[in-house]
Amino acid sequence: MATTQTIIEFAEGRAPRPTDKIVYVCGAFDLFHIGHLSFLEEAAKLGDYLIVGILNDQIINEYKGSNHPIMSLHERVLSVLAYKPVNEVVIGAPYCVSDDIIDRFNISVVCQGSRVPHHDKSGNDPFEAPKRRGIYCEVDSGSDMTTEKIIERIIEHR
Repeated sequence: MATTQTIIEFAEGRAPRPTDKIVYVCGAFDLFHIGHLSFLEEAAKLGDYLIVGILNDQIINEYKGSNHPIMSLHERVLSVLAYKPVNEVVIGAPYCVSDDIIDRFNISVVCQGSRVPHHDKSGNDPFEAPKRRGIYCEVDSGSDMTTEKIIERIIEHR
């Protein structure tokens, strides 16, 4: 899996320390908005190092429909990476947070937003591994803003 770690280190970022509590979140982060900002801010409070997995276009298209995502993978990665609490981005992250991902990145906490589906289309829970390990938590951003609401506003006001 490609990540932005080399870019971050070059740009005065830092690699995670062995003692860091690493928090992992993943999602589309399309049309990056205040709901995303608030969610990432709350997730970052749960540890010392925040890794954000950005789902690839094909996965988002499969779950949200043929008109999604609006922004390309690279646009979404740059939007998320520009937000200060984010330490690292996994580009084209898988939908399922597996034991392999948890082990590979030494993840201590896996967060999911409270306004997203909790199962994939086949009924499987993409957060089964972190739940089994007792490292899963749900984070409420405190915002009701969603990408879908932004799209509805655009359609309504055009």
